[in-house]
Amino acid sequence: MPRRVLQGVVVSDSGDKTVVVRVERRVMHPIYKKFVSRSKKYAAHDEDNRYRAGDAVRIEESRPLSKRKRWIVVPAGAAANSAAGAAGGAQ
Repeated sequence: MPRRVLQGVVVSDSGDKTVVVRVERRVMHPIYKKFVSRSKKYAAHDEDNRYRAGDAVRIEESRPLSKRKRWIVVPAGAAANSAAGAAGGAQ
């Protein structure tokens, strides 16, 4: 089963090897039929303490790393390589 990948913005980098990422999604209101922004914060593992508040990142689902951490920050190059590999295999 493929791992979920989400895109968001780092809102906190105060923890050691941990960043908090806010992921926003747009959902349609069931009655008013207008699109409303919903957001959720995820604690993600950042091995090298590379990312700072305000950085746009991609996070990938992983095994439980601590009580709250179930996501890992995907390096920018690795995300492009895995997408290219998946597209290349489908041909």
